[in-house]
Amino acid sequence: HYSHHINAGKPTLVLSNSLGTTMDMWHPQLTEFKKNFSVLSYDSRGHGGSDVTPGGYSMDRLGCDVIELLDHLKLDKVLFCGLSIGGMTAQWLAAFYPQRIHALVMANTAAQIAPASLWQDRIDHVQEQGLISIWPGILARWVSDDFSAKSPENVALLKAMFESISAAGYSGCCAAIRDMDMRNLAQLNDLPTLLIAGTKDLATPASESEFLLSHYRDATLVKLDAGHLSNIEQAQDFNQNVLKFLLNFDCSGKQ
Repeated sequence: HYSHHINAGKPTLVLSNSLGTTMDMWHPQLTEFKKNFSVLSYDSRGHGGSDVTPGGYSMDRLGCDVIELLDHLKLDKVLFCGLSIGGMTAQWLAAFYPQRIHALVMANTAAQIAPASLWQDRIDHVQEQGLISIWPGILARWVSDDFSAKSPENVALLKAMFESISAAGYSGCCAAIRDMDMRNLAQLNDLPTLLIAGTKDLATPASESEFLLSHYRDATLVKLDAGHLSNIEQAQDFNQNVLKFLLNFDCSGKQ
């Protein structure tokens, strides 16, 4: 399931959502991004309007989903922005399909989130008690307490989006994170990359982005005063940093 806004003559920017959300998470970005790019947003496998295929997924599968979508739309090379598991997909693309990417934005992500037992426990819990049973803990990771207190309407929208995800699809993506270890692939990324971290992010602390920064050849790190969903909690700063980075990038290959 995808949405493709074509802005004639502009490069395509792909937006990849986080675990437990749909492509609607990018609503705070769309107005500004559509002015400057053709925008392709999609629901990751198991989320939103995309198919909920049975069993556990893998980063290989999630990455190939992107390549197959680009092939379907006859898009040879794109800009790519992913947050959380979307950022993990970006890491995979940098390692295995760099020829399809002009530049990357990786927000609130990590090369590995250990231990694997944490993810298996979450899968077991969700399958036994339902997805909504973990909502309080998810909200605490997604946004800071200050944001929750000041923006109850945004919290309500986040909860509704989270409730719309099937337990099977959520668990499938949890399995991809459980089995993921891309630390040894980090040195393969030669693409221009903007890393965005949240100083209040409990799920993927800024130290995870600092690890990636230390291994990438051409990367910049920006830290925002936000939890895990930095694009929502600090939408204006997020947009400004992404636009500053991507608009400075010449999609002919020079920056």
